[in-house]
Amino acid sequence: MKADKHNSKGFWDWFNPAGRDAGGWAFILNRISALGLAFYLYLHLFVLGKLAQGPEAFDQFIAAAKSPLYTIGELLVIAAALYHGLNGVRLVLNSFSIGVPRQKQMFYTALLLTVIVTILFAARMFTAP
Repeated sequence: MKADKHNSKGFWDWFNPAGRDAGGWAFILNRISALGLAFYLYLHLFVLGKLAQGPEAFDQFIAAAKSPLYTIGELLVIAAALYHGLNGVRLVLNSFSIGVPRQKQMFYTALLLTVIVTILFAARMFTAP
């Protein structure tokens, strides 16, 4: 029996925003933040590997890391971690049947808190000496 291609879901369907409600967006953003954080983990391990190459190699990396582009990348990691963690709390509460009727409001609260805290981090990061 062949699967109907219109009913089968593939990898890229996780990220398709068409016809999604708040729960669908929460799902998409959770997957994107998870993939971003997993990528960051490997990048972090690569940077730590610079320590094994000696102080000169690490100092070169630190000099490059002071660029605004790198700071924006760090800010994206902070935003992804905040959203992923807050959405995880929402999902745990849902698992225990806490706040189930308010899932939409909890999602928007997680988004709002992510934006506010990310802005606070950005203000500190871009104004630090």
